[in-house]
Amino acid sequence: MTNEELTVAVLGPGGVGGLLAALLARAGHRVICLARKETVETLRKEGILVRSGQFGEFATAVEAQESLREPVDACLIAVKQTSLDESLARVPATALGDGLVVPLLNGVEHPAPLRARYGADRVAPAIIRVESTRVAPGVIEHGSPFTEIDLTGDGVPRARLAEWELAFGKAGVSTRVLADETAALWAKLSFLAPFALLTTRYTLPLGEVRIRHRDELTALVAEVSAVSHASGGPNDPAQVLARYDTFLPEARSSMLRDAEAGRPLELDAIGGAVLRAGARHGVPTPVTARLVGALRAA
Repeated sequence: MTNEELTVAVLGPGGVGGLLAALLARAGHRVICLARKETVETLRKEGILVRSGQFGEFATAVEAQESLREPVDACLIAVKQTSLDESLARVPATALGDGLVVPLLNGVEHPAPLRARYGADRVAPAIIRVESTRVAPGVIEHGSPFTEIDLTGDGVPRARLAEWELAFGKAGVSTRVLADETAALWAKLSFLAPFALLTTRYTLPLGEVRIRHRDELTALVAEVSAVSHASGGPNDPAQVLARYDTFLPEARSSMLRDAEAGRPLELDAIGGAVLRAGARHGVPTPVTARLVGALRAA
């Protein structure tokens, strides 16, 4: 199979999955979106409409099914962790063929169960940096001036990762392959966990958290960085804080947006993962525990 035309399934064509589906389809690849019946019907009739400062406004046709029925070159997993188990029923291992599974999920614990289900050499975890929202079935608002993917995969042949690095790149997504999967996943969680937990706990954008809860933010960043280091990831709390300070004051985490919309929170995949890793490695996590407890109680 040449890189000129690949077949890709997208499980969960929401803000992230819908954007990638549209970009890949526009680049000439065959895209099959996997979703609930009502979304499938809309996508079959209307395709996906993207409104983006980076990519412009465009519409593209995609295929849509309720579950995968044929082999693909890759399946992007773009659902929330809270609905992962239920959603994976749409991707039977027997239908996937030799396709890669590329989870675009928060947290660090999802690769192991995916490998148990689909095979150790077929799961290529990816980290995506983007702000993109599904405002209606098949309608995507892309707000960030960037779309970036770090592609990893312990045990996945490098040539297969390089194939998708090229495909995403030609579709307009800045993509790089990273050699250390654990470090990549923990680098994201080290940044995401404090941002998500504190903005959601206090129902405030990042700018207000930086000012009103600076000491707690600093303590939480140090705590999560220590857990990351013990787990084989980076330990650079100063860099994490510096990144927060470059963000616009009105920046809101996806967890806060989920809370405001009454949707389930990815609290276990984000905060729970930090607590479990801290317990495994003997790293104290009192700030994380307090915040997770308060959010669970709420």
